[in-house]
Amino acid sequence: MERPLNLIARGVELPRQVEEQIHARAAKLERFYPRLVGCSVIVEGPGRHHRRGGPYDVQLDLRVPGADPILISRQHQEELERAVDDAFDVATRRLEDLLRLQRGKIKSHEEPRERARVARLFRDEGYGFLATADQREVYFHRNSVLGDFDALVAGTEVRFHEEVGDEGPQASTVVVVD
Repeated sequence: MERPLNLIARGVELPRQVEEQIHARAAKLERFYPRLVGCSVIVEGPGRHHRRGGPYDVQLDLRVPGADPILISRQHQEELERAVDDAFDVATRRLEDLLRLQRGKIKSHEEPRERARVARLFRDEGYGFLATADQREVYFHRNSVLGDFDALVAGTEVRFHEEVGDEGPQASTVVVVD
């Protein structure tokens, strides 16, 4: 991390074991996501009026380049160690999501844009071909149809996403135009 771990305790004196747990979990986050810029941890305790621990709240503020801060707020638990673990577990999941997004491994859910008409349909075999505006044929499988494949007939107007398949162009998503 570019900035050292910022640890703040309010209303609780952190035992050495918990401080070590927080430092170890922060180091683990940095190994998981090496571009992590900074990590702030705020641990709030019940104050002096409680005689027997809890409840504890743990908040994390993670800074990563090129993205909004990742804020984990209020992991509320009766046991301090569990509240710390819960907060860092949520942080790990959020960093995993960010990594997937940065690597492009999250599917986009854009509406299909290209338009075509069903040219040929092989209902028993579960596939067909779309005729595009530029006179090409694009293969599609029944599993790529959002809706009822069996309701399709030749000439039905559809929108679709095209991708390259093993044997040429194929439609990955086919939606009937209303």
